[in-house]
This record gives sequence, C-alpha cells and structure tokens, in this order.
Amino acid sequence: FTNHKTTEMKLSQIKIEFKWALIFVALTLLWLLLERLLGFHDVRIAQHPIFTNFIFIPAILFYVLTFLVKRKNSYQGSMTYKQGVITGLIITGIVTLFVPLSQLIIAKVISPGYFPNAIAYAVESGQATQEEAEGYFSLQNYIGQSMIGNVMIGAVTSLMLAIFTRKKSNAEETGAG
Repeated sequence: FTNHKTTEMKLSQIKIEFKWALIFVALTLLWLLLERLLGFHDVRIAQHPIFTNFIFIPAILFYVLTFLVKRKNSYQGSMTYKQGVITGLIITGIVTLFVPLSQLIIAKVISPGYFPNAIAYAVESGQATQEEAEGYFSLQNYIGQSMIGNVMIGAVTSLMLAIFTRKKSNAEETGAG
C-alpha cells in the first residue's frame, strides 16, 4: 500500500514539470498549426522537412526556461547537474505520454490533409512508392516516430542543458556549510 502523503508529496515535486510539459504540448500543437497555415502541409510540402526542424529553436528555449523556473522555485536558486537531468527527463516523459493524443489532434483537427498530401508528394517526386509512402505517412507511424524521437531528443537536450543551468548554492560557492 502506498502512503497517501508520500504520493501527494512526490506529485507536488513534479508539479512544475507537469505544468511545463503541458505547455510544451500546446506549443507543439501551435507550431504544427503554424506550419499548416504557412502552407507547409500542402502547397509548400516540399520544404516541410526543413521548416519543421526550426521547432527546435523554441523547444530548446522552452527547456531552458523550464530548468530556470525549476531551479528558482524548487531548489532555492541552485540546482545540481543531476537535478537538472531529472527535471528534463520528467518533462520528456510527460510530453512523450501525450504524443498519441497530440498526433491524433494534429491528424484529425489541425491538419487532416497532411498525410494524403505528403503521400502524394513522396510518390510524385519519386521519393517513395505508393505503398512505402502510405506506410511512412500514417498516424500509427508518426505516433511511433514521435515517441522515439521525443525520448531521444529530450534526453540529449536534458543532458546538455543541465550543464548550463546548474548552479551551486551560495554556501557551496563560499565553502561554507
């Protein structure tokens, strides 16, 4: 049996990560809406693979901001490398859990024409056969790719950003304590 207080305490410890993970999911959905509105899901689909990678700029800035908020609010202005990595991995895990729902919203609401357009472009440009394109540009495949990609990119980002966002406490810096 789990102690209710212990569970509540652990959940309150990841409240910041949960909040920022949900914001990250919303940011991702807004980015995909922007892609669609700018034509990267239809008339500019040939440039989509390039443009879509620009999401890394706000994503990295988002992770930095999250780490700084966590450091300020949970660790009284100091944060170890390990605490930073754990923060990033928790965010990554939560965001990854939302991938199926996010991809469903993207495919059914934000850009229902993306998969048919991507399939047509891949076939017409000679990049894939009809069968290959249909297998690649499918909701099921994108959910799998996104989950794996989120874990890999989130882990690497967490490992790297934890280096730059760690900060010793004043007691550690002066040798006191």
